[in-house]
Amino acid sequence: MRIVVTGQEGQVVRSLAERARVHPEVTLLTLGRPDFDLARPDTIGDAIRSAKPDLVVSAAAYTAVDQAEDEPELAYAINAAGAGAVSAAAAQAGAPVVHLSTDYVFAGEGETPYTEDDPTGPSGVYGQTKLAGETLVAQANGKHLILRTAWVYSPFGKNFVKTMLHLAASRDSVSVVSDQWGNPTSAIDIADGILCVADRLRTDPQFDAFGIYHLAGTGSTNWSSFARAIFHDSRGEDGPFADVKDILTAEYPTKARRPLNSRLNTEKFHGMFGWKAPSWEQSTTSTVKRLLQSS
Repeated sequence: MRIVVTGQEGQVVRSLAERARVHPEVTLLTLGRPDFDLARPDTIGDAIRSAKPDLVVSAAAYTAVDQAEDEPELAYAINAAGAGAVSAAAAQAGAPVVHLSTDYVFAGEGETPYTEDDPTGPSGVYGQTKLAGETLVAQANGKHLILRTAWVYSPFGKNFVKTMLHLAASRDSVSVVSDQWGNPTSAIDIADGILCVADRLRTDPQFDAFGIYHLAGTGSTNWSSFARAIFHDSRGEDGPFADVKDILTAEYPTKARRPLNSRLNTEKFHGMFGWKAPSWEQSTTSTVKRLLQSS
């Protein structure tokens, strides 16, 4: 199966490239700048069609949540128009598209995990452009699987786990918000979930359950408890650790509003594809160990 992935440096892309190596039936190609650029529509169609995909994974995105407030046009060009163009090119190539989206499409309220049928209501530019991207992806290709995820970390790129370990190397304590809740999600697990989807599409040509699914780590926590888990794992490996001071979101102002509730219900994905991510604690431990071993 020939899988074409948009982007080359992102956490999910790099995780997919790694995990695809244990799937001999998969050939994975990545598309990146300058030959492929979501902000330049003229580069999208030819790059995807010439790659002759059996499946397109739309992973590249504008993810600078605060900066998006100052660059709404660029964020829309990449997250909405660009994503729609990727989906359309996949359709022209006769391929389904798997598009990655985010918990930010919701208002971030309530105390229970969001289901795929819950009303959306993004409060910031990033979430608004990602929601617009979902709409354009669905309109451009009937064979679409939109996978919403949250709180992504991995051994690659910039993420919360790496930031916490870096801070602990130079200070005794860190202040972390305690009133934002979500599912910490390993990009390695996202990659495995996507490859599970790919295998289903490869082996079941009659598959028609396209639409929106939630794909996130199993279990939920808040940011400060997530930080404590990271330091617990690091300390067990003789790595850096720090005390964690709980603070409220109001004490840590950001340009873009952060959702207090990012929890996603993943039962629909589990029921359809028979796959569920490991517990967030288990995947965090694996990532911390790997980061410490490579440092």
